[in-house]
Amino acid sequence: MVKICCIGAGYVGGPTMAVIALKCPSIEVVVVDISATRIAAWNSDQLPIYEPGLEDVVKQCRGRNLFFSTDVEKHVCEADIIFVSVNTPTKTRGLGAGKAADLTYWESAARMIANVSKSDKIVVEKSTVPVKTAEAIEKILTHNSKGISYQILSNPEFLAEGTAIQDLFNPDRVLIGGRETPEGRKAVQALKEVYANWVPEDRIITTNLWSAELSKLAANAILAQRISSVNAISALCEATGANVSEVAYAVGKDSRIGPKFLNASVGFGGSCFQKDILNLVYICECNGLPEVATYWKQVIKINDYQKSRFVNRVVSSMFNTVAGKKIAVLGFAFKKDTGDTRETAAIDVCKGLLGDKAKISIYDPQVSADQIRRDLAMNKFDWDHPIHLQPTSPTAVKEVTVTWDAYEATKGAHGVCILTEWDEFKRLDYAKIYESMQKPAFIFDGRNVVDPEKLREIGFIVYSIGKPLDPWLKDMPAVA
Repeated sequence: MVKICCIGAGYVGGPTMAVIALKCPSIEVVVVDISATRIAAWNSDQLPIYEPGLEDVVKQCRGRNLFFSTDVEKHVCEADIIFVSVNTPTKTRGLGAGKAADLTYWESAARMIANVSKSDKIVVEKSTVPVKTAEAIEKILTHNSKGISYQILSNPEFLAEGTAIQDLFNPDRVLIGGRETPEGRKAVQALKEVYANWVPEDRIITTNLWSAELSKLAANAILAQRISSVNAISALCEATGANVSEVAYAVGKDSRIGPKFLNASVGFGGSCFQKDILNLVYICECNGLPEVATYWKQVIKINDYQKSRFVNRVVSSMFNTVAGKKIAVLGFAFKKDTGDTRETAAIDVCKGLLGDKAKISIYDPQVSADQIRRDLAMNKFDWDHPIHLQPTSPTAVKEVTVTWDAYEATKGAHGVCILTEWDEFKRLDYAKIYESMQKPAFIFDGRNVVDPEKLREIGFIVYSIGKPLDPWLKDMPAVA
């Protein structure tokens, strides 16, 4: 029986291993993590992450051929294939601070594997890592090998949160990179056989190690670039009276471009896009390619610009001050159908409004009050370190309240900011919300989920990203 062990029970490790266990009943899959609370959650009825369809998969396999454990060393020692999906945060200090990936957790995982292994292992990189990480890991393992042979593979994860289970059931492609040696090819074949249980052969791509590592960074950089491209156009649409939805629809009809990732918004978030682009920028700089680095930096610059532009719109529309005014924030997760708040645009928008002394009331159907407070108290990049290394009791942000109801959040507010495209926000009774708000009542739609014309009929002053401006807003400066 093949035994698989995955180090790291997070957004990647948990769902991926659950699906492997479901699709390969003859393989024993153990997910290990040093965090006892996280493993306890995976073994309970309340899983630590929200992902549509995940619970069903876990319940079908847990206790049969899927296990969650804190006994890291035992299971690593017994495994044939070890997936490593630990955090690779952006460095906050030292060489490459603010750009380079911090491989501390990766390195300690590699050293631990070398210490406890008694038989040959295939070690698979699952976390997003900078190009050439495999080489570093290989050196650590071979210098500590005690006669054991290790093969390093890169098998980057392309799942998207909110659709992770579907993405795993039916992936566009599975990418496996390995050494171009007889042992390397054999290892690639072993991992290929696992995926071949449910993924068609023609969707399993094999490459060399560096191509696999770079493909993941490149894919995320190009997806983020599309979002920044349409967000840049949205600013021009507002200035000229064009409608970004119409422009994006017309552009997306071109079969070479396609319609995906062309929704203008307050900005992209999530744990990967910004981190991976910063990483790409750093790798380009290290390899003497400053022009390439500058090119990719612009993608993040436009994303930051879009967030600050949104905050400026809010403040300038409301008589150039939001001090002491209640602003409702609908949605805090970085996108719908996930409870993940990593790098969400909502953090920067809320901090911008708090900087102008606003009082904020937040509602999100999947994000806990504790998580929201922690996010607003944290420094940039802190979120990507294990929870016990994050700042402890978050300094209570006094001007922030978190509610469990959209109507409660908007009651008595001067303005509403929609920052996540949850479907339920399309179905809210906006006439009821209008009645309970201070007048003039403003709606700032950062995700283009509501119909601005209908809301104007109710009486709202509406700002939708990239849409023709409300007459009220035309007289206000676009940039504070």
